[in-house]
Amino acid sequence: MRATFHLKTLAVAIATLSIASMSNAAGLDRSGQDITAFLQDGTYAEAVYTYIDADVSGYDNANTPPPGAPNREYARGNNTGDISESYDFFRYGVKADINDTLSVGVLYDEPFGAAAKYSGSNDFVDNRPAGTGTGSVLDPTSPRAGEGTNVEVRSNSITAILGAKLGANKNFQVYGGPVAQRVQADVKLRGTAYSLANGYTSNVNPDQDYGYIAGVAYSKPEIALKAALTYRSEIEHKADISESYPNAFIVGSPVSRNGKIEINTPKSVNFDFQTGVSPTMLATAKVRWVPWSDFTLTPPLYTEVSTVGGTRPGLDLVEYDDDQWQVELGLAKRIAPALAVSGTVGWDSGAGDPTTSLGPVDGYYSVGLGAKYNFTENWAVSAGGKYLWFGDAKGQIPTGQIVSDFQDNDGYVAGVKISYQAK
Repeated sequence: MRATFHLKTLAVAIATLSIASMSNAAGLDRSGQDITAFLQDGTYAEAVYTYIDADVSGYDNANTPPPGAPNREYARGNNTGDISESYDFFRYGVKADINDTLSVGVLYDEPFGAAAKYSGSNDFVDNRPAGTGTGSVLDPTSPRAGEGTNVEVRSNSITAILGAKLGANKNFQVYGGPVAQRVQADVKLRGTAYSLANGYTSNVNPDQDYGYIAGVAYSKPEIALKAALTYRSEIEHKADISESYPNAFIVGSPVSRNGKIEINTPKSVNFDFQTGVSPTMLATAKVRWVPWSDFTLTPPLYTEVSTVGGTRPGLDLVEYDDDQWQVELGLAKRIAPALAVSGTVGWDSGAGDPTTSLGPVDGYYSVGLGAKYNFTENWAVSAGGKYLWFGDAKGQIPTGQIVSDFQDNDGYVAGVKISYQAK
């Protein structure tokens, strides 16, 4: 018969594994939309800071075709340098029990994002001398000369959750609630890699819209077992966008335009699992699925110009071929009454290869370490880090032309958490 031990003996070990978990994943995924703060016992609050620094470099295509020419085979060209900009984000969570049945919680995170910038001498930088010409990137005195391709996507999300425990022993819980989400984006395409789109610029103004979360959880405190399955809905944004397309005159379209863009941030499913394997050791597993193959970014002016006078279907600025699967396994060990350490291994499938030139990474493998110290009975500080080996990927523009090749890249994630818990 399996030994029985109580959650209290593992209290220090719990949550040492989620400091730097599920970060820098496929598509635009960043935070992993973690809800484990709501699954903690009693009154609980946390504040988490995460910093990500990746080294993503590769080579452009020495056979980049001129505007209007057919696609060509890839041949290694110039080094792009490191295009990945370091970034950080915060996550907050608070949860309280109304009574032995009902619980409420509020979570904040930054679920989706991107930060990439090209520089140096390659096909993603307009390296001609700057001047005061007409503004067309075909003009050698274009004021855009010297700029590199740059993309930044930011999002913020607040989730309110109400949970109800069911069953004679309150082992089951159902939970759900509304989600408010805000997104914004800036994109600059520069260099001959983008053909006629060289010089394209767009700004997506901040837009807030709403979705929901729903889930079910099961717990067995005598063996520190918790399992939760959480669904987050797609959220449909209709944001204001301003676009500038200096070469649009070639197909008779306006050079700039203000309009609307639909951005549907994807639905997702998270599975969180933990169980005690001894009175001082905890095992965890996290699985996440996101259907990035359903996601597209389709700016109206960019798409209209790409039809080339209506001779072909319009192109999406960003799209992905595959859905994302992410798995992380961990062990946490209490080594002193107030101290625990943890380790994780992880895998992310990526969202397909070739992928967008604005984020040329195809998943990763990872290893991580963490520690948690209870400096009082209720307050604790946790710190963790993770090393990432990124999957090789070729960068592709919407026409299907391979414009870059990225190999042997890596990065790291570091995080710190302050938490309070009273049972």
